[in-house]
Amino acid sequence: MDSSTVLGLAAQADHRLVALSFRYGQRHTIELERAALIAAHFGAEHRVVDINIGSFGGSALTDKRLEVPQEATPAGVVPTTYVPGRNTVFIAVGLSLAEAVGASSLHLGITAVDYSGYPDCRPDYLAAYQTLADLATVAGREGRGARLVAPLLEMSKVDIVQTALAVGVPVELTWSCYSGGNEPCGRCDSCRIRDEALIAAGHPELASRPAQAALS
Repeated sequence: MDSSTVLGLAAQADHRLVALSFRYGQRHTIELERAALIAAHFGAEHRVVDINIGSFGGSALTDKRLEVPQEATPAGVVPTTYVPGRNTVFIAVGLSLAEAVGASSLHLGITAVDYSGYPDCRPDYLAAYQTLADLATVAGREGRGARLVAPLLEMSKVDIVQTALAVGVPVELTWSCYSGGNEPCGRCDSCRIRDEALIAAGHPELASRPAQAALS
């Protein structure tokens, strides 16, 4: 939902859109099917890059020997769904694409909700990466490199839901569940945070069915 909201904001700003997805060994590959539908909804070119960092292991999202947590992760604890180096790799590929196609900005779905858990979703990380990006490309050295844009950085999940609906994101098509099934589990951190936000924003009909059942 976060990346889809960023795409919707970019569409609203009348950017030429190239949406980038990754097949990185994640168990929840259904997100790629949904990404294609949402890209088409906004008239974006959609590219999928295969880069199997999941083969390294170390994350419940990529290693089926590890269980996806079904209880809320305590504050300040890095959850086992953290994928080592994922955003660092993704942004690097995104910057390569941006320079190749002459894009002036690279829009990211990094959110404040993830600060306490994921080290690569924090403002200091993003600022440091911008410095690297400016040094690492010809475009950056010439002062015309892509800007890293993270419009959701300071938003709560409820704010993100409201923004998504305001910019026309088909929220019912977005996929957040980590568990890898054909239906959202309603119990993993991603489902739980999503469902709580949808309900708080006044849209319980968009929450996962297991979560609705638990609340009824």
